[in-house]
Amino acid sequence: MFADMIIGLLALSTTEGGGTLLDVNPGLIVWTVITFVLLLLILKKVAWKPILAALDQRENAIRESLEKAEKAKDEANLLLKQNETNLLKAEEESQKIIEQSRQYAEKLKAQMLQDSKAQAQKIVEDAAAEIDRRKEAAFDELKTQVADIAINAAEKILKENISSEANKKLVNNYISEITKN
Repeated sequence: MFADMIIGLLALSTTEGGGTLLDVNPGLIVWTVITFVLLLLILKKVAWKPILAALDQRENAIRESLEKAEKAKDEANLLLKQNETNLLKAEEESQKIIEQSRQYAEKLKAQMLQDSKAQAQKIVEDAAAEIDRRKEAAFDELKTQVADIAINAAEKILKENISSEANKKLVNNYISEITKN
């Protein structure tokens, strides 16, 4: 059937006639179809495989590029998370160090305050001891002076030869004065 059609078209194409460009020429149609089919077959065998191979290669290259880009994006996100984690750790560590420094400063301040209080207490105690020592020395000196005065008074009394009652009264007065001081 197809062969009959082609033969009929060939018979029509052999007729000569003058025509315009818009006239339908069945012989020309047949040869155009045959040329087109032959061209398709030749292109299929020669050019179609390299074109498809180039398209496949391009598709694979694009796919690989997209996969690499996705992988790089994932790695970048992972690095970003790690950096954020490291930053948080560093911040926590710095806060910890600041807190430790603050606690150390407070302890040092308390120790210095305690030391200065102890030193001030020692100075006060030393001063009180010095006062007591000087007070004792003054009291001893006073006793010595009182004793000297008593001896001098006794000498005077003995020199004046006063009565024994007057001597007793005078000695008692001196003794009471000494105990008061």
